[in-house]
Amino acid sequence: LPVNGRTDLNMARHVVFNMLPRSACQAARLRRRAPRALFSSSSSDVPPAKPLSGFRVLELGHMIAGPFCGTILGYFGAEVIKIEPPGGDQLRKLRLLETPGGDSLWWRSLGRNKQSVVMDLKSDEGKAMILELAKSTDVLIENFKPGTIERWGLGPKELAAVNPRLVLVRLSGYGQTGPLSQKPGYASVCEAFGGFRHINAYPDDGKPPVRPNISLGDTLAGLHGALGATLALLARERGGGGSADGLSEVVDVAIYEAVYNLMESVVPEYDYSGAIRQPSGSTLTGVVPTNTYLCGDGKYVVIGGNGDSIFKRLMVACGRPDMAEDPRLEHNPGRVTHQTEIDEAIGAFTATLPYKDVCAALDAASVPGGPIYAVDDMFADEHYNARGMFEDVITVGGKPLKLPALCPKLEVGHGETREAGPELGQHTRSVLGRVLKLSPERIDELAREGVVGVADVK
Repeated sequence: LPVNGRTDLNMARHVVFNMLPRSACQAARLRRRAPRALFSSSSSDVPPAKPLSGFRVLELGHMIAGPFCGTILGYFGAEVIKIEPPGGDQLRKLRLLETPGGDSLWWRSLGRNKQSVVMDLKSDEGKAMILELAKSTDVLIENFKPGTIERWGLGPKELAAVNPRLVLVRLSGYGQTGPLSQKPGYASVCEAFGGFRHINAYPDDGKPPVRPNISLGDTLAGLHGALGATLALLARERGGGGSADGLSEVVDVAIYEAVYNLMESVVPEYDYSGAIRQPSGSTLTGVVPTNTYLCGDGKYVVIGGNGDSIFKRLMVACGRPDMAEDPRLEHNPGRVTHQTEIDEAIGAFTATLPYKDVCAALDAASVPGGPIYAVDDMFADEHYNARGMFEDVITVGGKPLKLPALCPKLEVGHGETREAGPELGQHTRSVLGRVLKLSPERIDELAREGVVGVADVK
């Protein structure tokens, strides 16, 4: 069933359903087999279909939030075509580079499983090719400042005119609507606006709130974007969807809202009692004991002994059976009142032993606890390795490289890294030829005009 130059069973099925009356369409869905039946075989050599196999994603994103959304979708089977500007995604030059002047190792991870197409989206020819690609696309991802793709003539209305079944995923600092929608927003700023930076500090130490040494907000936004995309595709499969602009769905992800989703009970607590959650250092307000403790060898362990029965086992392991049986500490409210006393007792125990012995004592007592790992600890840890948390790839330059496996783990339709992030423009020729049916001569002409960029990678 060739559709726009590719075999796409999902799209063909959608066309049939859309031609049927709604009642007939619903009946057909009830009779439809699960997608995995399309790949059933008596041979164990045939791998099961991945959850997003057969879906095409067009990624116009840059840096982290949008691209991480595309990375997740590609990891679980989607075909991801990444459109890059002539100079490439800026992420290619961030942090450690694979070779001097080459691409970053971060890019090799975030660009995995993607096809790199270089295209000038500000040119008329570039815009026209995006609209042509959108005709056979299921999900389009963009994370430009709101209004940018509209100014380019690639907004929701233009996309809906060529493919009303398209799901548009939009990621930005503050969302597509509201008084701050036009404000530029990076993860660091949005983590602050979303409430995270306020609580991520030590109380009254006179220092600024701490930022984690990662772009947490961007990654959270990418996760929300991938969730929104899969929800929209599920709704579309069931005959739902239909945005005001005529697309199947528009997923609006704000970085600050992705961070805000982590804020647990701060909203109802403030609304009900006026309580404002404050920074608490290495502890968790209102939950005791859960803290970080220094061991005898200078390393730290994190211990979560806040369950009533767990607390008893913890204190016995710490050599304080008297505290395990203290009626004042039987339940969490009493432990909160006596938090300092409890933390001092636990700290006195951990200070006498190296961290491995502390962890062994906690494990023996079935108390949640463990070391604070750096990446070298992860590499050496048998559990990380047993769970397959490192995937081996070969870069374009022929060098072996480990990338982090992505989650969640699915028993049947598990994700995988098929290729490391490609060279800039590595797939321009193949995508434009295969999907848009452009001749090699036409692609060369567009390259000479600066509309596209090509890289002939051997």
